[in-house]
Amino acid sequence: MRPLLALALTLGLLAAPPVAAQEAATQILTLDQDRLYGNSLYGRALEAKSLAATQALAAENRTIEADLSTEEAALTIQRALVTASAFGDLADAFDKKVERIRAEQEAKAKQLSLDRDAGRKQFFDAAVPILADLMRQLGAFAILNHDAVILSFDSIDVTDRALVELDARLGDGTTPPRPPPRTLFSPNLVASQG
Repeated sequence: MRPLLALALTLGLLAAPPVAAQEAATQILTLDQDRLYGNSLYGRALEAKSLAATQALAAENRTIEADLSTEEAALTIQRALVTASAFGDLADAFDKKVERIRAEQEAKAKQLSLDRDAGRKQFFDAAVPILADLMRQLGAFAILNHDAVILSFDSIDVTDRALVELDARLGDGTTPPRPPPRTLFSPNLVASQG
C-alpha cells in the first residue's frame, strides 16, 4: 500500500505547482529586455534615430569616396605634367588627406556606436521607475532578464505589461515622462541592462 500512496502523492504534487512555487511566481518576475527595448515606442524612436545617423554617415562616406577618386584621377594626370619631386609632394599630401579623412570618419562611426549605447542606457534608466511600479503592483521582489532564467512559467513574464506602461508613460521619449503614481513603498533598486 505504501508504494501506491507515495506514487499517488508524487503524481498529485506534479499535477499542480507547489504552494511555494505559486508564491514565488508573484515574487520573481521575468522580462525580455531586448523585446522591451525593440518593441517600445521610445526604443523604436532611438533605433530609428541611430539608423538615420548611420545611413547619413554612409552617404557621406560614399560622397567622400567619389570626391577622393576624382582627386586621385586628377593626380594621376598631374604625374605626366610635373617633375617627379613635385609629384611626390602632391602624392604625399593626397595620402595624408586620405588618412586624415579616414580617421575622421572612423571617429564619427565610433561616436555613433557610443551614442546608440548611451540611448539604450537612457532608455533603461527611464524604464527602471516604471518597472519598479510594476513590481509593486504585482508584489514582486525582483525582475530577472528572461535570458538568465533556465525554466519558468510564462505567467511570470511581464514584458507585455511593461511595454504598455512604458509606452503610456514615456511615449517615444520626446516629452518628459509622466510621474509614477505615489506609493508608500520605495524599494532599494539595483538595475542592470543586458
